Amino acid sequence: MVELKLEKDRITKYEKARLIGARSLQISMGAPFMLKLTPKRLEELKYDPLEIAKLEYEEGVIPIDVKRD
Repeated sequence: MVELKLEKDRITKYEKARLIGARSLQISMGAPFMLKLTPKRLEELKYDPLEIAKLEYEEGVIPIDVKRD
């Protein structure tokens, strides 16, 4: 059996998808944005919670931690 070791500071694509999805749900339920977004920028993003969550992820401000067992 081969055991894969994950680096402590790396996020897998599955964890990334989970983080963005969870944050997108929070935003769609009325959670405040973690970034300052101008009305023009929100218009560009079309007020899409998924796009806002992706932007928050890229900026590293999503307030969710990943815990691995």
